Amino acid sequence: MAGSGRSRNPEPRIPHADELGVLPAIEQRAGELLKGHEAYPVFAGHGLDLQALRDGLRRGQLWVVDDADGGGIAGYLLAGGLCGEFHVLQMDVDPTHARRGHGRALLRHALALARTQGYRSAVLTTLADVPWNAPFYAGEGFVGLAQEEWGDGLQAVMAEEAALGFPMHLRVAMRRVLSSMDG
Repeated sequence: MAGSGRSRNPEPRIPHADELGVLPAIEQRAGELLKGHEAYPVFAGHGLDLQALRDGLRRGQLWVVDDADGGGIAGYLLAGGLCGEFHVLQMDVDPTHARRGHGRALLRHALALARTQGYRSAVLTTLADVPWNAPFYAGEGFVGLAQEEWGDGLQAVMAEEAALGFPMHLRVAMRRVLSSMDG
């Protein structure tokens, strides 16, 4: 369809240091989609700080994607290592740029780079009942993990999330084996 954001594939890139300040606002706007959800108070009260973003940039594990229509940064993905696994810490797409493939492009880019860096698997935690959370990641090859499969790193992450007040009955840990990626 002419003029749609789908006409060009978004290309993730490493952000410039002076762009980091716009990412918390993207996270906040994305979190607003959860108004009325049991987890909303946690998202509203606990966002990423600039130091976490600077650390991700320094590690080379922070990517952004620009809107194809020139509307600025549409979304970002912040990652890190967790007990030898690639950890998707946070991914947000500004709701004004949603459903144009930005999240998928960010995730696929990050996972491809993780595989080339020697990571054999990727992990994340997310909400089980939100379509753009666990169902989205399942569509990208992530599978839910039973608590006994978490390992020390995921156990620590889930404990931190419980301490923040997340409704843990709605949280799920997921893993994707990166050697199964195409390409």
